[in-house]
Amino acid sequence: MTAAQPRGHEPGAAETEERARAVAGRRELTYAVLLCVAGAGLAFWASTRTWAVELTARPTPLPPVRDARTGAGLLPWLPALALVGLAGGGAVLATRGRARRLLGALLCGLGVAVAAGGGYGLVAGFDGEVSRHWPALCLVGGVLAAAGGLLTALRGRRWPAMGARYERPAQGSGAPAAARGEGGRVTGRRTTEAWDALDRGEDPTVS
Repeated sequence: MTAAQPRGHEPGAAETEERARAVAGRRELTYAVLLCVAGAGLAFWASTRTWAVELTARPTPLPPVRDARTGAGLLPWLPALALVGLAGGGAVLATRGRARRLLGALLCGLGVAVAAGGGYGLVAGFDGEVSRHWPALCLVGGVLAAAGGLLTALRGRRWPAMGARYERPAQGSGAPAAARGEGGRVTGRRTTEAWDALDRGEDPTVS
């Protein structure tokens, strides 16, 4: 008679698949946070640079007065939005579920607004000397932040929260209670080892 196939294989396979999804979710979370933080940081830095130098003529032989105008001076709301996006990128780590998706939508909108500010700096006709590369960097930063926010809005509900290395559902997950200690904390045995021990007729709580 052929020996019965151990049942521990199925829970192990399911957990392996769930673990793979968790790893993919953490990778996407990392990409989204990096896009938001890097994009917003780049836009904020570019907004503090000199975008234009206005020249005011004076009677000869006096030279014209040079008035340097930064992106923040021309568009005061621009660095404020970039700072909000920078803080929001970090907040993605601390949120989860629907709140994270709403935060992603907000970050996407902020990124679009920042990119629009950079685009304005590229096409605006300022009097005097103009530096186009700083508005261009602000535009790039806004696009990156918007991409990170969009990724969060579309995929963020599946990502783990900060500090969650690998999670199974708290209710109805099928994980044996013997694999957990007091307060729901996982003991030294991993869940897969507890399943295997139960299939062998052993008590997984006995070390």
